[in-house]
Amino acid sequence: MVKQSQIAFSRWQSLLQPFRVAPIAAYKLFFDLTAAYASTDRFYHNLAHIQQVLDTIDLMRSQSQNFAALEFAAWFHDVIYDPKAKDNEEKSAAYAADVLTNIGISAETIDNAVNLILTTKTHQAIENSIDSQIFLDADLSILGAFETEYRNYAVAIRQEYSWLSEGEYRSGRKQVLQNFLKRERIYFTEQMFTALEEKARQNIQEEIKYLSSGNSNKI
Repeated sequence: MVKQSQIAFSRWQSLLQPFRVAPIAAYKLFFDLTAAYASTDRFYHNLAHIQQVLDTIDLMRSQSQNFAALEFAAWFHDVIYDPKAKDNEEKSAAYAADVLTNIGISAETIDNAVNLILTTKTHQAIENSIDSQIFLDADLSILGAFETEYRNYAVAIRQEYSWLSEGEYRSGRKQVLQNFLKRERIYFTEQMFTALEEKARQNIQEEIKYLSSGNSNKI
């Protein structure tokens, strides 16, 4: 965990360096972010998820139009996360806009980051925005993971919704997953579509099968 935090802080410093953010302000904001993602009720939407998104967007850095905005979106998109709420994306975007303005990030980069964060509400890309395609694909990269990692993800999501009854959770979760299957394609970029689309659909179908089975064992 300490090593993960050190890696994350190094990346955070690299992101802020071109904007000449004061070191104390940079560290305080990093501390606030990591504290939010370390909340004990976060089993999936934590710093490990943020790191996965950052690692994935790195693979498509050369295609990005505003990579700093992409990175800020990755850092802030789940900073406000309450499974019972329906406005997490809006609150996360507002928080990002506020604190990034306070540390002197350019308005254009903030606007781009905010718009990217808001796309995670529907997971529909902004028209003619390669950055939104990259970002949404990175956010959903877990869907195309190997079986063990996907099962761990599915269990973690259930833990975040532990306040729901088993029946309520299974019904709601199946609807979310089925909506992804109905899409013509889950991943927007050719790189991610080629690498993960088939596996993601297999994983989702397996989880739906489990959720429909009434089996009380973990997926």
